[in-house]
Amino acid sequence: MEVIEEGDKVLFITSKGKKYLLEIRRGKRFHSSEGYIDLDQVIGMPYGSRIKTNTGSTWVAARPLILDRVLNFPRITQIVYPKDLGYIVLMSGVRCGSRVVEGGTGAAVLTTILAYYVAPTGKVYSYDVEEGHLKNAEKRLEKVGLREFVELKHGDLTKQIEERDVDAVILDIPTPWLAVANAKQALKDGGILVSISPTIEQVIETVEALRAEGFADITTVEILLRTLRVKRGMTRPEHLMHAHTAYITTARKAYKEGELS
Repeated sequence: MEVIEEGDKVLFITSKGKKYLLEIRRGKRFHSSEGYIDLDQVIGMPYGSRIKTNTGSTWVAARPLILDRVLNFPRITQIVYPKDLGYIVLMSGVRCGSRVVEGGTGAAVLTTILAYYVAPTGKVYSYDVEEGHLKNAEKRLEKVGLREFVELKHGDLTKQIEERDVDAVILDIPTPWLAVANAKQALKDGGILVSISPTIEQVIETVEALRAEGFADITTVEILLRTLRVKRGMTRPEHLMHAHTAYITTARKAYKEGELS
């Protein structure tokens, strides 16, 4: 049985469903609208244990998922949302041992998820034109123990991609269509390109560029997520939902006619 130790990150889930990701330190107290807990009281307890605040609210001390960790990153740029992250990982085929080019790094949410899936034998090459984004990403990756699986690169994918024979190229940049030709050069045969764009105008430009470069299996989707409020006799969808966040375009590198000798 693995127990909580000082220095661990623990996700506390309250009676009202709020979540707090906290680092366990002796002598520290955390206050909330549902009362306070002394963080050292969970040291030595198994993950999943229930504890009570001073007001009697019952909280669960859970082991955080990688998703819980990245959603607590400072949002210095727009992030890729969870409903899109899973689709991107599946459609790109990213797995242990994959070599992946990403542009741009941004707030490092997608970077971290990619690193989590390629570890321990793969590599993410993450490009960004802003050095500040790369410095932020380095800090975040170190905190979650994934820094060694990412090479952070100051560069513009619309101008150059240095890597070759990579499994996937994932573009989250303002002008992805300008990087399509470079992505084709970087990808191995049959490799996957993924482009993430907030507007349909960007999608049109990107799809046209993919067609011009001879990519196959070009698909664009939008993922909508609606949660349910479940209570016997009163179950219904929540009033608010996560609707449009981005359009996701995927394609496979293929030879044009006449390219094979």
